Amino acid sequence: MNKYQYPVVLSIAGSDSGGGAGIQADIKTISALGCYGTTVITAITAQNTLGVNSIYAIPSEIVNAQMTSVINDIPPSAIKVGMVYLRGSAEIIASILKQHGEIPVVFDPVMVSTSGTNLMNSDCLSIFKNLLFPLTTLLTPNLDEAALITGMEVNNLADMHVAASRIIDLGCNAVLIKGGHLQGNDLYDVYRDRDGQQQVFKSKAIQSNNTHGTGCTLSSAIASYLALGHDLTLAIEKGKDYVHHAIEHGKNIKIGKGIGPLNHFFSLLK
Repeated sequence: MNKYQYPVVLSIAGSDSGGGAGIQADIKTISALGCYGTTVITAITAQNTLGVNSIYAIPSEIVNAQMTSVINDIPPSAIKVGMVYLRGSAEIIASILKQHGEIPVVFDPVMVSTSGTNLMNSDCLSIFKNLLFPLTTLLTPNLDEAALITGMEVNNLADMHVAASRIIDLGCNAVLIKGGHLQGNDLYDVYRDRDGQQQVFKSKAIQSNNTHGTGCTLSSAIASYLALGHDLTLAIEKGKDYVHHAIEHGKNIKIGKGIGPLNHFFSLLK
């Protein structure tokens, strides 16, 4: 009998009790794309489609224990990092990632929720910049996160190019600034890497109230495609295509009273 092994993707992120973002969105995405998802939970949030009500940060030593336990037994082919609430957890994650530099890392620097709740302690940003960014294969900030990282306003495509350059100067290997919050019929994401390669990804905007967890889904999709063996720019293209269809197939579904989730399972892969 033939033996098979799933490509493994480790998600390090917070739990969303509403099921639309965070660890829950990551597991759905990873599974839908034919990979096996393992997790390190950094925080437990009480939230729904209307917003985040409260946050309990997982103690850093438990984050350490989760990450060590999983990697030692089920080594990942790619790692996605999302919400990291505590400075100590960020330091531990960076230390362990440094020991496994051969594994690609997609870091979605979740900082503030759509409803305005801080999703990291204020002293985490310096740790992100100094320790985590240099270990990251791809950083995927949205416009607000890019503004916090660079200290500049990011309001249009020209700003996105400048911000991408500044983020690379901080030591990142590559960055994809997501322009989903820009107004208009077309969406633009700006890619730049340390080798000077630049690319603008353009897609059509979909009118939908169900966009909760889009950033989490994109970063875990890119990590999944990296685990499946695709190079970075192709993984981005395929990840964006997956998210586009997940939004399209979920736009008419009613879940909750606020901003609903994507349809992650519109087309399952073996």
